[in-house]
Amino acid sequence: MRAFYHPEQALHDPQQYMRFGRVVAAKDLPCRTDRLLQALRRHGVQPELPKADGLEAALSVHTAPFLDFLRQAWDQWQDFPPERGPEVWPATFPYWSGRPEEAHRSGCRATGLLGRMGWYLGDLSVPIGPHTWLSTLRSVETAAAAADALLSGTKSAFALCRPSGHHARADRASGFCYLNNAAVAAQRLRSKFERVAVLDVDVHHGDGTQQIFYGRSDVLTISIHGHPANFYPFYTGYEDEQGSGAGMGYNLNLPLPPRSAKLQMLKAIEVATLAIRHFDAEALVLSLGYDAHEADPIGILSLMSEDFADIGAAVRALGLPTLVVQEGGYAVEVIGDCLDAFLNGFTD
Repeated sequence: MRAFYHPEQALHDPQQYMRFGRVVAAKDLPCRTDRLLQALRRHGVQPELPKADGLEAALSVHTAPFLDFLRQAWDQWQDFPPERGPEVWPATFPYWSGRPEEAHRSGCRATGLLGRMGWYLGDLSVPIGPHTWLSTLRSVETAAAAADALLSGTKSAFALCRPSGHHARADRASGFCYLNNAAVAAQRLRSKFERVAVLDVDVHHGDGTQQIFYGRSDVLTISIHGHPANFYPFYTGYEDEQGSGAGMGYNLNLPLPPRSAKLQMLKAIEVATLAIRHFDAEALVLSLGYDAHEADPIGILSLMSEDFADIGAAVRALGLPTLVVQEGGYAVEVIGDCLDAFLNGFTD
């Protein structure tokens, strides 16, 4: 397996995060990458540096105005009064359903207070600091480089992406994610492979990846995640979201009840692998997060570190050119063990 990573991805160092009505320390710590790099080294894998073409890669799935905002936000923040906060952090959110022909949005699907607050107030998990744009660009370049490795004939590649990406939509950052690394990789693979599958295994629904490909039949998107009725991202990730237009039938959500463990996860992966085979995928992008671990500080599932070996084995059994994109995982003390186990299963 080839791997890709740029040290400048660790420069992004968020200072604040809103949780249960309080500003708390951020969860996406730079030291996460150290633990993952150590796991790669235990398997004799030395990450390669990606080449610098992140903006071009990002434009394949994101809008130019959105990228301009991310690139300019920190510099423009410096023009605000000295009492400004340490990061670009919004205080207002527009009322916009995405359907201007409708008088209002449909009722809120989330059942808990946190979800209903977020429906009306927004997302405070993506502050922009002095290095956010650079790290985000390097993360996209990492995913693009791994995709290029598959295009050149490599059978498997690992993109150690940070910041993560699967919550980022075509024109919106959310959930610790600024640009969608997995979507960039899948779009790049489409230059060679007619049908690409994206399998998202993370405690959170891959809502950004779903949105980007929701109207397309050439990319199958599948997400296995904690049930969103009272869990982030709250408003997507339900079974009835199957795609739109040409993409109808090409999106599959497999939400798991809280505290689901290995057995429930493997049953969902079995359903996912059957769908991938039925789709006749020619290549696979695996969005892999370790926040499904029972120790994760913001998770609701109950996997153990060694369970990721079974996930790796199931992915290997598909026999497809596979690009693994790093997503979440915030229990720093266990994420290296999770990757270690996954690689044991995937490369056996």
